[in-house]
Amino acid sequence: MKKKAAAFAVCALAACLGAFALAGCGQQSSSTQSSSASKTLTVGFDQSYPPYGFVADDGSYTGFDLDLAKEVCDRNGWEFKAEPIDWDAKDALLGQGAISCIWNGFTMEGREDSYTFSEPYMLNEQVVVVKKGAGITDYAGLSGKTVMTQVDSAALDVLEGDKADLAATFKGGAPQTIADYNNAFLQLDAGTVDAVACDLSIAQYQISANPDKYVQLSEPLSKEHYAVGFAKGDTETAQQVTETLREMNNDGTVQKLCDKYAQYGLSYDNWLLK
Repeated sequence: MKKKAAAFAVCALAACLGAFALAGCGQQSSSTQSSSASKTLTVGFDQSYPPYGFVADDGSYTGFDLDLAKEVCDRNGWEFKAEPIDWDAKDALLGQGAISCIWNGFTMEGREDSYTFSEPYMLNEQVVVVKKGAGITDYAGLSGKTVMTQVDSAALDVLEGDKADLAATFKGGAPQTIADYNNAFLQLDAGTVDAVACDLSIAQYQISANPDKYVQLSEPLSKEHYAVGFAKGDTETAQQVTETLREMNNDGTVQKLCDKYAQYGLSYDNWLLK
């Protein structure tokens, strides 16, 4: 009888432990499901676009916009993921859901019908950079010269739109295009091209890094604004990002990040969300 009682007790204990284990697994599964259900903001960016997004010396992704995005995610309890993209594939990636937004010095003018934007947070211009001593002092000096810009860029949009008459004076009757601005400036260095049309932020970065090499023509091609671009209809996320950016400005975080990248030519004076 004692042996039977002991056997019964062992069985009962095993059953209890099994039930406990199952309950524990159930709780873990629920927790995992809850964790996986949390929001991930996958930020599509051009990794060759300093100071907004670029590769640091240690190989990590860094930049003003990425720092902004990470802080926004931290404050909202979202998971942050930086996703480098080919710029001309950005629309397809956003449409497929491979990225949540385009956040990388992204000009909103002319794109309002294609995206749901946050409120604009940064002033920008499209400008032209040439080599010092090249004898090009204004846009008339670009006549017959080779001008390069990034494919699918705001500068290209301007040169094919409002400034199409100017672009018609370039060598070949149009600007040349290249995949990223870093290579465009390598072409300018090599003398393969005579000028680079780009965002003011890119010009400021290149000129601050090479003050004896480049000069910016004084007249801008256009004035515009940077905003975060989301898939059409994602109004809730766009509004939440806007509100958080405004909070970050009010508590001084934006000023600190602008100071962090001041050496790259970025200025808090161009910040809009107050």
